[in-house]
Amino acid sequence: MSDEPEIIVTNDDGIDAPGIRALAEGLEEVGNVTVVAPASDKSATGRAMSREVGVEEHELGYAVDGTPSDCVVAGLEALGPYPDVVVSGVNEGANLGMYVLGRSGTVSAAVEAAFFGVPAIATSLFLTSEAFGSPTEPADYEAAVDATAYLVEHAVGQGVFEHADYLNVNAPHPDAEASGEMVVTRPSHGYDMTAERNGDTVTLHDRMWDRMDEGDIPDPTGTDRRAVVDGHISVSPLTAPHTTERHEALDALAESYD
Repeated sequence: MSDEPEIIVTNDDGIDAPGIRALAEGLEEVGNVTVVAPASDKSATGRAMSREVGVEEHELGYAVDGTPSDCVVAGLEALGPYPDVVVSGVNEGANLGMYVLGRSGTVSAAVEAAFFGVPAIATSLFLTSEAFGSPTEPADYEAAVDATAYLVEHAVGQGVFEHADYLNVNAPHPDAEASGEMVVTRPSHGYDMTAERNGDTVTLHDRMWDRMDEGDIPDPTGTDRRAVVDGHISVSPLTAPHTTERHEALDALAESYD
């Protein structure tokens, strides 16, 4: 990677979110930034893809009437200089745990870049349930931006992406007792979803957020959720393609199929 890497920045909260402004401005210290982000909030869209999207110029870059994955493809293939790295975030709310990875538009943008063979980083800010929904300012994202800029500046040259397709970064809330320490983690497996019917509606509730607020989580040391609850910056090195494994049981079923 050159001294001034080309960086495409996107998110899923929308181009007017404070987190992407903070990220774009912070990354300008380490590279040439092109912002290609959804025109509106596209949270929890996963890797949803469109066939055609509108594009408008914005003070930060390009506002795309589409999903985070749309933005990555448009940025790589049509709008920006081809990047050395794609960075997605900073998301307003953490993206932690194995079960979240496929839902998150923030993480999915990094996955999309990984399928192009471009190193990518997804970055999120943990907010407690009490803080979630309250307005955030660009300054709230300082720790997340600093960690991401550090990784953009050093990770490619150090060979990190020879072993990982993308990094999932989560930083603690600025009001938390943050350690300032960056730790390498793996996604947590704990899962606690509930659903309750009330007439014509069903309310779905992710109880892991409540447990994180209370600090009562089932995750051991070394996991992403444990690290953030303990005040650390979590970095999970991940791979994008699905893996396959042969099993004798399925082989036998296939062979006996009439």
